[in-house]
Amino acid sequence: QVVFALNQTLLQQESLRAGSFQIPYTTEDLIKHYNCGDLSSIIFNHDTSQVPNFINATLPAHERITAQEIDSYFRQELIYKRNERMGRRVKNLLEEHPDKSFFFAFGAGHFMGNNTVIDVLRREGYEVEHTPAGQAI
Repeated sequence: QVVFALNQTLLQQESLRAGSFQIPYTTEDLIKHYNCGDLSSIIFNHDTSQVPNFINATLPAHERITAQEIDSYFRQELIYKRNERMGRRVKNLLEEHPDKSFFFAFGAGHFMGNNTVIDVLRREGYEVEHTPAGQAI
């Protein structure tokens, strides 16, 4: 699986460099949607947006199964479990120190797709609101 993932990543990077493959959004698009709090937009829809997309229609059936297994592993280990740990840490700090104020900063990847840090906190009963750029807290 590691060799397959490495080969697919390299093929994707070679296609990007050759111009035969393009990412469907720009960095400016990401920044705009992030600043607007539009984290459910189509740009952020894919749960594995932080890792290469190994699944494509041109793969033979046996390689497509391998790609799906890797995709599932990455989603579970690199995204969902990490967001669960971070969400629990935030919850524990808030509960251990109810009289203190906190400021938590996370990378944008922790707010994309499903099972985000925000989702974890909301499941725990917390109300989480977006504060637009430039708005006072």
